[in-house]
Amino acid sequence: MNDQPQQSVEYVSSYDPYVYQTLTSIIGEKIVVQLSNNSVVQGVLSQVLPDHIVVETNKTPFFIRTQQIIWVSPSTYKG
Repeated sequence: MNDQPQQSVEYVSSYDPYVYQTLTSIIGEKIVVQLSNNSVVQGVLSQVLPDHIVVETNKTPFFIRTQQIIWVSPSTYKG
């Protein structure tokens, strides 16, 4: 028999209920998102989940981890 203890993996994700609630209230709106790697994504906010959001630009979905968001702003983006 194997007497070694089993190792387990635990997934931990921070969840900010205020960011989640605010983003949920603007689904369908045009937004600009600044990410922690200094990139900017702009498009329509199509989905919000506790760990990520989906922003569509020219019918292409961008899946963005909530932890990577620095700021979100309304946009006049035309895509």
